[in-house]
Amino acid sequence: MKITVRNVCTDFDSYRAARVKSLFNAETGANFDLDAEIPIDDNGWSLGVIVGPSGSGKTSMGGQLWGGEAFADFDNWPGDRPIVDAIAPGGDFNEVTAALAAVGLGTVPVWLRPFPVLSNGEKFRANLARVICDAPQRVVIDEFSSVVDRQIARFGALAFSKSWKRLARDGGNQCVLLSCHYDIIDWLEPDWVFDTATGKYAGRGLWRRPKFEVEIWETDWRYWPLFEPHHYLKVPKMIAATNYVGVVDGEPVVHMAQGTRPGLREARGCRLVVMPEWQGSGVGLRFLNAICQMWLDGENRFRKSMPTLFHTSHPGLCAALRRMPQWVQVSAHLYGGNKARSEASMKKSRSSGKSTYNVGVGYGGHFRAVQGFRYIGSRP
Repeated sequence: MKITVRNVCTDFDSYRAARVKSLFNAETGANFDLDAEIPIDDNGWSLGVIVGPSGSGKTSMGGQLWGGEAFADFDNWPGDRPIVDAIAPGGDFNEVTAALAAVGLGTVPVWLRPFPVLSNGEKFRANLARVICDAPQRVVIDEFSSVVDRQIARFGALAFSKSWKRLARDGGNQCVLLSCHYDIIDWLEPDWVFDTATGKYAGRGLWRRPKFEVEIWETDWRYWPLFEPHHYLKVPKMIAATNYVGVVDGEPVVHMAQGTRPGLREARGCRLVVMPEWQGSGVGLRFLNAICQMWLDGENRFRKSMPTLFHTSHPGLCAALRRMPQWVQVSAHLYGGNKARSEASMKKSRSSGKSTYNVGVGYGGHFRAVQGFRYIGSRP
């Protein structure tokens, strides 16, 4: 595909304009020319990147690929409804929540907020989720990752790349990202890149996603206050739990707690939380599997092999666990338990001295599709 950009504006002759021309030996600022040859006419690609400094012609090139109508429009978010309602209003609820989780916007309370009140990083991920749900056949995204923290940009790029390529495998969809940031390219692992600064095109297979190591700390509840604001349930801490924290370069990034069921027959995992800036990096599932495998191998304070039972109502996490051979689904309850019976049981325990926790209401009575999974490990 040959792209020719010829941008022309008025050549002003005001005093200040003339003085600038004289001082800096600038003939004119009215013309911008760019010629590029990008071999992308075939349909054997799904994700491309045009990168370069501001003012180097990226947007003009993007407009010539498939016309101006191919640009993603992120300016028409409604301000009177939460993003979970604003994305694909007539679509499937599970697809919307799965898209939000897939692009790294996994903090559930954020789904209940309107777009205008979100942070820049949250808006960035919400926009990407919207593109995934809309699933356009061809789309150009301008200013990709321009206004967000660079760590959020990198992991957001990683999450979007995985989601878009999964979508494109079935529908042949194509997306071109326009960005002035080079640090996201390796995380995207695109099929091609064109650099407007050098005029060079590079094909697929030249980029490899950077790796990072997660150190696992066995601890107690001391780190939980860091993660609790990002957990979607407000419930008491598990009694006699073993806590684990995943740490990258000294920074806590993911948390999980492990308890045991009566008779030490199996473990019960809960409180899995990934810090917002690390959502989309893939660290959550890997950390969960690593902890569960440790317990299955008997690497716990009981020195006993135990499978792990894990419950969640997060649609994206449920879908991911169903895809993994290390997990089997064992339950799926649409409604919570009897709330009055739960409250009476807790009051009885408190009056008998078995519990000192002052809980005023019982659990249950909710419309929350809690699903249970058991970790069985990798099959040979």
